[in-house]
Amino acid sequence: MKKYQFKTYQIADIGDYLKVFACTAVMAQPIMAMIMGIGQPTHTQDIFGIFYNLVKYTAPAFILGILYTTIRTNDEQGSFSYQKHMQSNWSNLFVPTIWWMLIYLLGMPWLQQVNYFHNFASLCWQFINGNAAPHLWYNTMMLQFIILMPLFWWLSRYVDHDLKRGIWIAVLTFILYFAWLYFYDYYVFHGIHEHDWYLLDRIFISFFIYGVYGVLAWQLRSYYNQLVTKYWWLIVFLFAVCFIWTNIELQKFGHPINFNNAPYYKPSMTLYCLAVIALVSAFCLHQVKKKSQTSLKVFHFLATYAYRAYLSNVFWNQLVWRGLNMQYHATFHPFLTFFGTWLLTWILSFTSAYFLHVWWLKTKNLVQH
Repeated sequence: MKKYQFKTYQIADIGDYLKVFACTAVMAQPIMAMIMGIGQPTHTQDIFGIFYNLVKYTAPAFILGILYTTIRTNDEQGSFSYQKHMQSNWSNLFVPTIWWMLIYLLGMPWLQQVNYFHNFASLCWQFINGNAAPHLWYNTMMLQFIILMPLFWWLSRYVDHDLKRGIWIAVLTFILYFAWLYFYDYYVFHGIHEHDWYLLDRIFISFFIYGVYGVLAWQLRSYYNQLVTKYWWLIVFLFAVCFIWTNIELQKFGHPINFNNAPYYKPSMTLYCLAVIALVSAFCLHQVKKKSQTSLKVFHFLATYAYRAYLSNVFWNQLVWRGLNMQYHATFHPFLTFFGTWLLTWILSFTSAYFLHVWWLKTKNLVQH
């Protein structure tokens, strides 16, 4: 296979596109949950079930995007400094996470999951385990990949550009991950440990395939880039098959539609997520090939603030939902309410992420001087 001649990282890389797609899609999920929570007729539930499966690729895409960009950045520098890595991510990821967790726990305590805090110890536990709000379980899991980055850096050095090694790692990872899916399906998903082992969904092992594949997508980029651009039509077919598969599985649970019956930890959803990731990669490479400077710059800019926008999105959708009395509108116009709330949440989340970042930088400069 010839070396792929287009660089994906002159302005924006594949990781940037994945982060933006993932962040945009994930904002839809809690809004759909709120609309379904007030009761909807079965045909409306079915449509929202399809919508939910359509955007159920977010955590895998975000993880793969983060690993891709992080390995690329350090690879270009020729070395990896764990101290610099943690210093950078402390301000970019950990500090915003701490602030938003406190905002949710103290300012919107009704958003807590599983249990409510009643003392300092339980407050800390809700803080750590990601139960402060519906979407914060993901932070608990994702930050583990940041902490464990030296392992992925070592893997990238081991594979380097060796296709044979990369294929062996990809196949072994695939086998181990699907063994984990079987274990999770048997013991946790409607299994005997459904309630007491639920925290397994926020341990990095439940998503490690996307971290490993993010490393491989960069190190074997000459092959990966050509694969997803040349065979995009085959990936579209795989996407369609897996999407239908996930919807058939969800429908088998009957009504009312419960989004908890559409977890990430199924073969159908894993293959669906990988297909979406490949299609987003192909789209990015197409933009690079066309030299679409505006698109690349926009995606790079949005990717810079995607994680912080993600942290704030439930805060904003709560304000929109309650402030504009969306519950009333959702009873009569569920789909208009959904798309309107989604759009407003997206705008407010990214706008606040940008201005809070600018304000934080100015504040730090004033303090330092």
